[in-house]
Amino acid sequence: MMSNLSNMLLNRSTLLTLVINGVLPWLVYMWLLPHTSGLFALSIATLIPLLDNVRSIWKHRKLDVFGGLMLFGFVLSLVMVLLGGSEKLLLMRESFITAAVGLLFLGSLLMPRPLVFYMVARFARSVSPEENWQYSYFRRVMRNMTWIWGIGLLLEVSVKILMIHHLSTTQVLALSTPVSLSMIGGIVLLNIVYRRRAAVHMRQLKEQA
Repeated sequence: MMSNLSNMLLNRSTLLTLVINGVLPWLVYMWLLPHTSGLFALSIATLIPLLDNVRSIWKHRKLDVFGGLMLFGFVLSLVMVLLGGSEKLLLMRESFITAAVGLLFLGSLLMPRPLVFYMVARFARSVSPEENWQYSYFRRVMRNMTWIWGIGLLLEVSVKILMIHHLSTTQVLALSTPVSLSMIGGIVLLNIVYRRRAAVHMRQLKEQA
């Protein structure tokens, strides 16, 4: 029963994300387009996800990583508009952030411990990364997962840029969020499958030690 409830809440959350980040911006853009310039209409439309994030920050009294990225994206959009940026450039603002995060993942591979190690240490309470770091297999898993995130995010950016260059603004607004959610979901799923298989192998290594 709890599993069904969790799935239902997850579906509702996903649907709400699609509406706020995809449907509403598209509707606002289409409504404003006949009355103003495309750049101004797009600027107003992209405020909707930001306002929802501000509401969430006000409600929870906390600025998370996603909220910080949204605010950074808004500031970047504002700078682009003031500098006379085009619609395509404005549409690519989130891709700039995603590309920066993807490069951060890949860049962390040059560090003693990759970025995924710190994510596991922060969010995976059932795993002891400090203890497991002594195993070469665990270190390889952390680096492989970092590769997956870095390359996956850059691939998502590449698809979004192709969409922006070959589709209309209306089409990009309508398709951008579903495409991003699908690709990020694919990265998460790939990580989950890989992590579960790695966990089995780690247990076997510890039993043999």
